[in-house]
Amino acid sequence: MVNAGVGHRLAPRTVLLLGGALLLAAFVAGSARGAFAISPGQLLALLLDTLAGNDAPSQERLVFMNIRLPRLVLGVAAGAGLGLAGALMQGLFRNSLADPGLIGISSGAALAAGATIVLGAWWLPDAPRALGSWLLVAAAFAGGLAVTALVYTLAQGPAGTHIGLMLLAGVAINALAGAGLGFLNFMATDEQLRNIQFWLLGSLGAARWSAVILVAAVVAVAAGVGLARAHALNAIALGEAQAALLGMNVERVKRQVIVATALAVGAVTATTGIIGFIGLIAPHWVRLVAGPDHRVVLPASALLGATLVLAADAVARTVLAPAELPLGVLTAAIGVPMFLLLLRHFRSRV
Repeated sequence: MVNAGVGHRLAPRTVLLLGGALLLAAFVAGSARGAFAISPGQLLALLLDTLAGNDAPSQERLVFMNIRLPRLVLGVAAGAGLGLAGALMQGLFRNSLADPGLIGISSGAALAAGATIVLGAWWLPDAPRALGSWLLVAAAFAGGLAVTALVYTLAQGPAGTHIGLMLLAGVAINALAGAGLGFLNFMATDEQLRNIQFWLLGSLGAARWSAVILVAAVVAVAAGVGLARAHALNAIALGEAQAALLGMNVERVKRQVIVATALAVGAVTATTGIIGFIGLIAPHWVRLVAGPDHRVVLPASALLGATLVLAADAVARTVLAPAELPLGVLTAAIGVPMFLLLLRHFRSRV
């Protein structure tokens, strides 16, 4: 893995406090910015009125409580889930360039979402009216989990789960899912094609409290499972044989990490669409300043991932206001240059 020198590392408490401060700053900035601007003074007054039990309706209160706050909370949950999942995958693969997309979660969700948009009305003609957007969310979540389960099954060898086989299976299944999505694009009408592309670009615009609570709950469960495996991931970083000698059930750790990653990324992607590069960049930045200890890397990656999503969403809502730029465009614009810098850093160490 690529890590900063020991002399450049920050103390674990400093890293977590800094991550929390950055997240709070991004949350406040995201609360104020948008097509309908709310000044920091108005936000403070709104908070004080709420604490005092004064919930008199106002334009600022209606916009913040019904539109902006669920969007911000969804952004926190989504970014935290993606950042945590990226750290888990990098720890499992023992590679700082690993990404949750390697095991097919996003591609499976995209294929299922595309099939629902194009073929859903034909397969289940009454479902769109009965379930609304929940049909798309459920299908994308199930698709992500199904493809991950397939990749995991294909990676089984005589000695258990083989990480190299998982990587190769993920590449193959991702390509197959991409081909399927391309066929659906070919079959789609103009309206269906626009819906697919809008979903693929990612957005927090459809945030509502029911979806926010669901995503936050799933991410919280995944975070609990992942954080409980922090010590085991530290042992696996020494090698699977060494981890087994230390008393770790390596196969069970792999399975739990994959399940936690699939749950977090599946829930986020099903609700927001594809938000790329957060799971790649956030854990690597954390490792550069905090070192490889997963007891710090996992929670700090969740904090930084949430911060990056909130910051990108604030820009997406304001740069072309009143129009909204797709969130995935901004995260890719940030992530691709950083990925190239990581590649350059790796090249300099070879």
